Amino acid sequence: MSKILKIGHRGAKGHLVENTLESINKALQLNVDGIEIDVHVCKSGELVVFHDFTLDRMTNATGEIGKYTLTQLKQFKVNGNYQIPTLVEVLNLIDNKCLLNIELKGEYTAKPVVDLLSKYYDKNIDNIVLSSFLKEELTQVSKLNPSIALGVLTKASVNQALKFAKTINAKSIHPNFALLSQSNVAKVQDEGFKVYTWTVNDQDSINRMKTYGVDAIISDYPDRI
Repeated sequence: MSKILKIGHRGAKGHLVENTLESINKALQLNVDGIEIDVHVCKSGELVVFHDFTLDRMTNATGEIGKYTLTQLKQFKVNGNYQIPTLVEVLNLIDNKCLLNIELKGEYTAKPVVDLLSKYYDKNIDNIVLSSFLKEELTQVSKLNPSIALGVLTKASVNQALKFAKTINAKSIHPNFALLSQSNVAKVQDEGFKVYTWTVNDQDSINRMKTYGVDAIISDYPDRI
């Protein structure tokens, strides 16, 4: 059986504040095979790395992230003393040292992400996976640059994700681990897709996913995998 990839969720969320450069750096120190992050487009057009659609949970500001410029967002504090990074800053930090799974979290993220990746990576984008729950964004990426690996996120149905994945020539299905069984993991892989499961944190669940033979485990604690 091939090696199961260890992917740090939002960096190393269990160790340091999610989606910050510090958390991503911690994941690199833990020798992850990959890092998962989330992106939105801010008001001034830059891609910023942040999970929520609003700033309220994680920062000292309130309101929708898409309503603020990058200059404004950089002034806010994440959990007291961290900054919201840009996707460019994350790409520079990771420097192609591991896989980067970029979740297209906000609407209208597909084109700016594809444009940035084409500038940044020239032709070698083997270490990039773009995933999303938003079918429109994934469909757009498949049209703009069919060579970028796509992952279909689901917390509802592995079968539906599989059907949609075929229409956009995706490479992987990204189901919540509670949806998985030995048989549906095997089915997805038999159909030619990889299984990247999330967010698997406790040791029993991690061990169970390993016995199912998933291709990658996304965890707040990648050092447990």
